[in-house]
Amino acid sequence: MNQFLSQEYWNNRYLQHQTGWDIGTISTPLKEYIDQLSDQQISILIPGGGNSYEALYLLEQGFTDVTVIDLAPAVTEKLKKQTESYQSHIKILTGDFFELTGQYDLILEQTFFCAIDPALREHYVTKMSELLKPKGKLVGVLFNRSFEAGPPFGGSEAEYRALFASTFHQIHIESCYNSISPRSGSELFVMLRP
Repeated sequence: MNQFLSQEYWNNRYLQHQTGWDIGTISTPLKEYIDQLSDQQISILIPGGGNSYEALYLLEQGFTDVTVIDLAPAVTEKLKKQTESYQSHIKILTGDFFELTGQYDLILEQTFFCAIDPALREHYVTKMSELLKPKGKLVGVLFNRSFEAGPPFGGSEAEYRALFASTFHQIHIESCYNSISPRSGSELFVMLRP
């Protein structure tokens, strides 16, 4: 099994606090996107949720149909405790995103794409398309830079446009104007419809 898909690999990263990608809060681009959503009943998926600041924020804002999936039991068990008072509004799954079934109105991407082996990116695109309802959206933040070794694995706007064009017909990609300062100039905001 590819080490980046290994439950043990990711669980150990969290247990050993090797989470340099974790900014400790919801990212500004996603917070501002969520703040303009008017329908709190939409079904939302957060794949590779990690510490799930986005899920916690959604619940605090009154959203009622949030699903989080992550390979690492260390983070899913922690999230279950953190969200006890919201149990009827959140589903927390420990498992492999690529085996997930169901369909969602919105999928939020925050550091999941950059965590998987780049060899799986086409599979990621296909799976995202399958998991979205006909009018659903994939919205999130992707790195617009390269890294020496990963994860995280980077990329560029041109690469992403070519990758998503095979499956998504509405592709909106722009530089994030509201990244946190350490990531300023190195993030892209994406909004995609299959």
